Amino acid sequence: MTSFETSKILGGVGSILVLLGVVPYVNSYGIMMLIGVILILFGLHGLSDYYRDQRIFRNAIFGIAAGVIGVVAAIGAGIIALLLNLGNIEALIYQLYPGWNGDWATLQNLTPDPNAINAANFDVSTLIPFVIAVFAVLAILWLFAMISTFFIRRSFKAVSEKSSVGTFGTAGLLLLIGAVLIIAFGLGVILMWIAVLILAVAFFQLRPAEPVVPVTDYSTPATLN
Repeated sequence: MTSFETSKILGGVGSILVLLGVVPYVNSYGIMMLIGVILILFGLHGLSDYYRDQRIFRNAIFGIAAGVIGVVAAIGAGIIALLLNLGNIEALIYQLYPGWNGDWATLQNLTPDPNAINAANFDVSTLIPFVIAVFAVLAILWLFAMISTFFIRRSFKAVSEKSSVGTFGTAGLLLLIGAVLIIAFGLGVILMWIAVLILAVAFFQLRPAEPVVPVTDYSTPATLN
């Protein structure tokens, strides 16, 4: 069983790593952010045991699982969209690279025609399937981001109730609002980043629960008649 202090440190350090994970040239291929999320999960698992409340870890796992499923579903939708639109892809490439001979290996050595988009032979309709595919992928990611943060907020709210550290609840609420507003990319991302910052502060604010001292009744027992 992870000790209370260890859980607190794991959660705080994990939150800091997630914060640093959004900084360019610091987060290599998302590894730092992934490590941060794993450390937060270990921290929440320890707190779940310490407070004897399985809602803390269970909801966190549900949230992470929803996020993973969303990413996999979005990638799958993107691949299916590409496979269904191979004809449009080739037509678009022929328009952007007039000298292309159909050999995919030679495509990287060609230079796109800067006037192709304005050329009379450019068919804008070839772009429509790609635009639809992009919106579909983004919609899937958005939906699962809201589901994921909904469960994560429930986990943080449970920690807040057990520890009386209200910043956990604030972090969870901001994370959920940020996910809802992710379509307004800048605002949503900023709110989620602030939520993780508050989460780091919340972990380091945790204090062990005060031991319950039994109350001894020294009153004179009633005399039996």
